[in-house]
Amino acid sequence: MALAASFNELCTALTALDEAFNQLRVAVHDGPSRGDSVLIDLFGDAADDLLGWSTGAAGAARAAQQAASYPLDTEHARWSLVAAQKTFDLIADRLLSDLLSYERISELTTLGRERRGEWLIWAGGVKSALDACREPLHNVHQALFLCWQEITEHLGTTSVSVQTTNVGQQISVPAQGQAKQSEIA
Repeated sequence: MALAASFNELCTALTALDEAFNQLRVAVHDGPSRGDSVLIDLFGDAADDLLGWSTGAAGAARAAQQAASYPLDTEHARWSLVAAQKTFDLIADRLLSDLLSYERISELTTLGRERRGEWLIWAGGVKSALDACREPLHNVHQALFLCWQEITEHLGTTSVSVQTTNVGQQISVPAQGQAKQSEIA
């Protein structure tokens, strides 16, 4: 796969993740009309954070995508990919370690069972929205890996090695998987 195509795939995956987080946000903020719970605030704040971070990661991915198009700017693409990766790491940590943790899901389902009615429906909707975030998260993870693979392969094909020997300098420039060597005396 080409470098630009891998960044296109990353942008598409991040758009899907952004949509999943938007659905989570809607589910959380569509809470019961009466009563209150700390969980509504906790899930609401987290959904807002996730949505903001995914928007930021998508912006970094678009910058990398633009840098990977003609004329190619591998340095800018690499730094934009680093920014997208850092933001994705925040997203994955918050989602997997906090919202999708056993303890948090247990609190959510317990709240729904204890308060019944609207609360049970709300808790079920939030849990469904959380579950719907798993696949897009995995797809972004895979797309990021592919981007890293493509950019390292691209950078590896343009390397030049200079080595000094007792005869003179030896310059190696790999060409299409094979190294060409020429000696300069």
